[in-house]
Amino acid sequence: MALLSINDIHVYYGVIEAIKGISFEVNQGEIVTLIGANGAGKTTILHTITGLIPPKSGLIELEGVDLTKTPAHKIVSMGIAHVPEGRRVFQQLSVYDNLLLGAYTRRDKAGINNTLSKVYESFPRLKERRNQVAGTLSGGEQQMLAMGRALMSAPKIMLLDEPSMGLSPLLVAEIFDIIKKVNESGVTVLLVEQNAKMALEIASRAYVLETGRIVMSGDAKELSTNDQVKKAYLGG
Repeated sequence: MALLSINDIHVYYGVIEAIKGISFEVNQGEIVTLIGANGAGKTTILHTITGLIPPKSGLIELEGVDLTKTPAHKIVSMGIAHVPEGRRVFQQLSVYDNLLLGAYTRRDKAGINNTLSKVYESFPRLKERRNQVAGTLSGGEQQMLAMGRALMSAPKIMLLDEPSMGLSPLLVAEIFDIIKKVNESGVTVLLVEQNAKMALEIASRAYVLETGRIVMSGDAKELSTNDQVKKAYLGG
């Protein structure tokens, strides 16, 4: 059974159909990436999975449990963490307080402290800056904080929306290394990313979206050598 299963979902904004019967799955331990141009529906899919946008029809399941009508806050406690586009850290709060807010659905104090130690281990800069106001961090540090905050919920799967946006090439490489390490620690990853080249390098499988439909899917390495994908997304 897939960890996360999306079956024939249709999503509308008013009368506009944004997602047109998409189906895909993410298996335990994978990094799966969704690639496509702006407006293809990638972010809408993540928002639908996390309960921020209700689908008109279709089924979303986590380990066989239907999430389609589950409120967003309950979806977090079931094991899905969402790192939104633009980071969305709490600018006026400290790094430490931002991280603690990521664990708001948890009640196991010892477990929270243990997760916090692991996050500091994965992101040493967050430990160094734990008392610093989040709004004063660099873009790369804010992305690390957003990912660390998501990990504080002890997720089974992390949804990452454009983690490289606005970062320098050096920081992009660092963020992608961190995504790989997060995955190696046991967290499954669903990645939405404009930088298709980097996404395909770290993913096991990929789905290509165009205007609300999946037009291609398969092994990430194979797709990275596909002529259509190269021409449309890899500058080849």
